[in-house]
Amino acid sequence: MSIQARRERERAERERAIIAAARDLAESEGWDAVTTRRLAAEIEYSQPVLYSHFRGKDAIMAAVAVEGSGDLAADLAAARAAAADPRAAVAGIATAYATFAARRPALYDAIFTLPVALSFASQDTPVELARAFAELAETLRPFAGDDDLEAFTETFWSGLHGLVTLMRDGRLRQAEHDRRVALLVDRFTRLG
Repeated sequence: MSIQARRERERAERERAIIAAARDLAESEGWDAVTTRRLAAEIEYSQPVLYSHFRGKDAIMAAVAVEGSGDLAADLAAARAAAADPRAAVAGIATAYATFAARRPALYDAIFTLPVALSFASQDTPVELARAFAELAETLRPFAGDDDLEAFTETFWSGLHGLVTLMRDGRLRQAEHDRRVALLVDRFTRLG
């Protein structure tokens, strides 16, 4: 292996370690605990090393959001693949989405609620974000009818995100969560 290849591999490993440490710290203590000083201590590198990879906390959060979007896309794809029919696929992705948000709240926040320097719904959207949206869109395609598929998907996603966020923040009754998700799925899977 050439020196250049070794340096590139080591740089990629350091970057993965920074992202993993940020994810772990955010999940265990919240995003306020994620600072460059704390991350440097966690991965045993100096702050200048962190800054050689990321401009600061916002850039680290964006990297975590991109990686987390890949995880969400994989969960949605698995739910869609496991479904027996198109309606069950919509119910499956809705459940997978809500489960992801509940299981990984800090990661969900990085992707969907915290201000990060990522481009959504544009040509500059990172592939992982686009994949997660594409899983939603492909699952909803059989029910979009004459509606614009992207707008139909965005509306479903908005409803799902709203339910998840309001329930998680204690603004909706926890006991009714499954019923609300089923109602959303029912409304979006009606044909005609």
